[in-house]
Amino acid sequence: MGIKKIWYPTPISSHIAALIVTLIFTLTVAGCASKILKYDNAEELKRNDEFAKAVKIEIPELPPAPSLPTPSPSLVGTTPSTTTTTTLPATKVAKIKNKKKSKIPIPEAPVRRQPELESDEDFDGRRPIKDPFRVGERVIHDITYTGLTAGQLTIEVGQWAQVNGRKSYQLAMSLKSSSLFSKFYAVEDSVTTLMDYESLVPSVYTLAVKESSQLREAQMYFDWNENHANFWEKKVTEKAGREVRKLDWEIPLFSQNVFSAIFYLRVFKWEVGKTHSFRVSHDNENLVFKATALRREKIETAVGEFTALVIKPEIELQGFFKSIGDNFIWISDDDRKLVLRIESKIKIGSLVTEIVEIQPGTQ
Repeated sequence: MGIKKIWYPTPISSHIAALIVTLIFTLTVAGCASKILKYDNAEELKRNDEFAKAVKIEIPELPPAPSLPTPSPSLVGTTPSTTTTTTLPATKVAKIKNKKKSKIPIPEAPVRRQPELESDEDFDGRRPIKDPFRVGERVIHDITYTGLTAGQLTIEVGQWAQVNGRKSYQLAMSLKSSSLFSKFYAVEDSVTTLMDYESLVPSVYTLAVKESSQLREAQMYFDWNENHANFWEKKVTEKAGREVRKLDWEIPLFSQNVFSAIFYLRVFKWEVGKTHSFRVSHDNENLVFKATALRREKIETAVGEFTALVIKPEIELQGFFKSIGDNFIWISDDDRKLVLRIESKIKIGSLVTEIVEIQPGTQ
């Protein structure tokens, strides 16, 4: 069978895409694949002895979700008529047996929020005065590409985790292609990042990529004792076979990773015209993420009407700000700041994700 190339969204790994479009699909794939790539030693890709020695992760069982979930009072005008009651599954993160004490420092609450490029409005030291995250929170987006349903994006907050003995948020995202698009290219990707409760810095993330052309397992550990990022990746592709990659580099204090960044946006106080910045470390680079709230608008969704703030991001690399193109994020204009919509213009057409289901979670 000949190879036919189509414009179809798949994950991309550049630092620009990692901030926004990593969450969805982009670029070109072969058009004859329709199933997840098969590999006899797929379980071996998950094994990482160095990661296991550095980190101890403990995640307790999540209690069942309430039978009648009630929308958060802070959500503007939502009507959860399409909400289904589910039990949030425990995110699969390695349970690593290690008796080492935590190496992640507890930053003292400064008079001025650090680093200085970050706003300190509505914060008590490193903690937001109003925490936007709720255990059991689950938001599902439909992804459309040029009007066709391409898949679903799920953004959720799992049960509290302990990372080297420290209380941490369990923040997860997953992406699955629709049955239609899976005929061309199948995608089942997921990532979990663990963020320290007190300092709001990520400690680790684990990434699992299952697609028609590749299988990939990656782990990242931010060692705040040494201010170092440690990254490991194993993957198998149709073209190149098995590959292994390892990176480590110095990182600025209070940096986010590319997956925690979409959650970290929510801790700030947003108003029209306001710009927020924070550091992001990714793929051997240290960046500054910068985003501006352009306008406030009402949007109609499958779960009701929201008042939203429209945010446009850009990044700074080596002292120069660069536009990330026509990419926009809609967040709810309330204390929760839920991600309601993401829009990205790509080479051909546009990619949109929009909320279709919500489970608000518990306090």
